[in-house]
Parts: sequence; C-alpha cells; structure tokens
Amino acid sequence: MQTMRKQMIGAIACLAVSLSLASSTMAANNGDSFDVYVNGEAITATYGQQISGGTTYVCYLPVIQAVYPEATAVWKGGKVTITADGLTMTINPSAKYLECNGRCFYASTGFKMVNEALLVPAGVLAQALGGTAVWFDSTTLYITADDTPIASGDKTYSSDDLFWLSRIIFAESGNQSLEGKIAVGNVVLNRVGDSRFPNTVYDVIFQKNQFTPVANKSINRTPSEEAVAAAKLCLEGINTAGNSLYFVNSSVSPNSWASRARPYVATIGAHTFFA
Repeated sequence: MQTMRKQMIGAIACLAVSLSLASSTMAANNGDSFDVYVNGEAITATYGQQISGGTTYVCYLPVIQAVYPEATAVWKGGKVTITADGLTMTINPSAKYLECNGRCFYASTGFKMVNEALLVPAGVLAQALGGTAVWFDSTTLYITADDTPIASGDKTYSSDDLFWLSRIIFAESGNQSLEGKIAVGNVVLNRVGDSRFPNTVYDVIFQKNQFTPVANKSINRTPSEEAVAAAKLCLEGINTAGNSLYFVNSSVSPNSWASRARPYVATIGAHTFFA
C-alpha cells in the first residue's frame, strides 16, 4: 500500500512538474476554490486559503501537520513557532520571510491573517519543508514534502560569511527595507563572484577604500535580526539588486563616480545600484 502511494505521488509530481506556482492563471480563474493535497492526502482544514495578486496562500499548520503529525504551534511575542522532531519553524506575520531550522526563506509578498488564521505563500512553505508546490489542474494544488527535515543553517551557511555579511548589511542599510538590505548583500556576493574583486566575503568587505563602515568602525556593530535574516536570504540565493557591483546613497553622494561611470540597475529606498 505504501509503495502504491509513493508511486501515485511520483506520477502526480511528474505530471505537474511544468505547472509552477508562478503560473497560477488556471487557479486564479477559480478564485479561492481549490483543493490542497500534501503528499497525496487531501487537506480538509483550509482556514481561508486564497489566491491574491498571483500568489497562492495556505494555512501553515494543516500543511505542516500533514508532514509532521506531532507538530505543535505556540504564539509568543507576535510570532508563531512550530516544533516537531527535527523541525523548528518561526513565522512573524509582519515579516517577509520565515525561519526554519536556522535558515530563512523569502516571502516577497508577505503573509496574511484571515479570521485569525495565518496564511503563508504555498511555495515558500513547501520550500522550507524541503519540497515543492505545483498545480496539477485548475483546482488542485499538490504540495510534496519529505519528512526528513531540511539541513540546518549551521550546515548551510559559512559562519564567517554570515558574520561579516550581516554586519555590512546592517552598517550600510540598517534603516532600509528588507529588499534594500538584501540588495546591499547582493553587491558583496556579486563582487565575490567577479574576477575584478577579491573572492571572499571578508576580503570584499575589507578591500581598501570600498565600504565606509570599515573605515569608521561601524562594521563592528551587532546586526539587527532583520539584517541577519537578509544575509541568510542572500546566501540562499535571493537577489533584489540584479548584477549590481556598486551602490550609492544619492542624497549623500549626488555626483558619485558610480553614477557617472557605471550602468544604472535599480533604486531601492535610499540606495541607487549600479553594475
């Protein structure tokens, strides 16, 4: 029976592989009327699941408990922490990321509270559970997830990279949005990958005459929680600054070298980014 169930899930996944959540047009045509399956089993407790702005939202707890039946959720300080064997997930409804086993997963459209139920983008939740979420047909969303927890942050991120990346993000953009913080981290990592710059996070940050916080020692300040999250998201591959190698606060340096000599990429908050 178990073998047959696994074969069924595998067949469904193969059929659905080309129907990503980013292409939710079919389901969007049906409003909030869609079924959710987790590993081949229907989720009956929906609690306001919906599609909004092209993003599919599902209630977090029924999905998690379909994978980890023993999972419990505790609200404290405006956040909910879900725990199970090998799993610790924290969601702050006002943030744009969730944390799972010390890692961060980007929810660019945020979360929703509907009738006291917390709704999470289905693709983000599935990713944090080590799986995927895909549309099988116009009314059926399939989430697949392994009951083997994802690798922890300690095993995923270089501690040295995370330490310095979070500090430069905080020093340069501590008062900026999460997108702006990620963008600053992107510039550092883009430089690491560019042969014209040093090839480690530390060496990029401490390259002579590049980052003001190194000169004024503000690089040594303890980063905020969101700055650390932004660094983790950068290390997870999230990018809001494209191929940028430079950024400038135009109100501080209105006629910077980068603004005159480098291609414009984007403006995020107080910073303008250049390639």
